[in-house]
Amino acid sequence: MHASSRVELALLLFCPPSPLRFSLGACISIPRTRRTSETLHYLIFTTHSPPSMSSTRPYDVEEHPWSTGLCGCFDDIKSCCITFWCPCITFGWMSEIVDKGETSCVMNCAIFALLYSLTPCTCLYSCFYRTKLRREFGLKQDPCHDCLVHCCCMHCALCQEYRELKSRGFDVERGWEENARQRREVAMAPVVEGGMKR
Repeated sequence: MHASSRVELALLLFCPPSPLRFSLGACISIPRTRRTSETLHYLIFTTHSPPSMSSTRPYDVEEHPWSTGLCGCFDDIKSCCITFWCPCITFGWMSEIVDKGETSCVMNCAIFALLYSLTPCTCLYSCFYRTKLRREFGLKQDPCHDCLVHCCCMHCALCQEYRELKSRGFDVERGWEENARQRREVAMAPVVEGGMKR
């Protein structure tokens, strides 16, 4: 067997059929068989896995504090009053932004209102969006687990989540589509450098 054929055969035997990238590493000498002292030089390759979609892992993400406290409801009187009387409205606004428009404000509001009026388990539904919001912006799980926060202080939690989105530049009441359009317009706005020249 020709030497180049032996090297190709070795690569087929020892390299797994996976989408890996190979780079030349080093050479070593390995006895071919017991019958002869001839040696073959096998190229040793180092493998590199293809880059993943996200380089960050849950335990690598630095968690940041919320912009306002859980009991800071009076920092925004309007959202405080709306949430006190109709928490489903605040939840609908907030959840549409968190879902990035995949679900509508009206649908989430209706589901929340139905659960709120018929079952005591609304917090299990609403706490899911608190967790989703936290992971999106890398926020701390404070002051305790998301489910406990919503079970014990759901109205305060909804107000806090509303204020958090507002502090990050979202006009929560206008919905995801309007916020996304506004952000695109800002990103595409031309930058004028310097003043007028004659």
